[in-house]
Amino acid sequence: MKINIIGGEMGKREIDEYISYAAEKYRGRQIKQLDIIMDGEYIDLKVYFKDTDFQRAYRSVDYLVNDMNKMNDAKQQEHCDKQRHSAEENIK
Repeated sequence: MKINIIGGEMGKREIDEYISYAAEKYRGRQIKQLDIIMDGEYIDLKVYFKDTDFQRAYRSVDYLVNDMNKMNDAKQQEHCDKQRHSAEENIK
């Protein structure tokens, strides 16, 4: 894991605590890089994950599937009949 300290200096023990915090918070995800950004009294953490490949998910009423073929015929038809909205319509 690559660690970047931005805006100051920090001891190894404190760095290790931030690594542990991020690992606990994002349990189950593999962290590729951690930016520790020091801003006066505040610390910001920016976490980069190894699993950044996005897989499309389709929402069907009450569950998510990653493949339309997993939906039954009625749900597939419902998805096809759904009215699409352009991104411009969503901005108001």
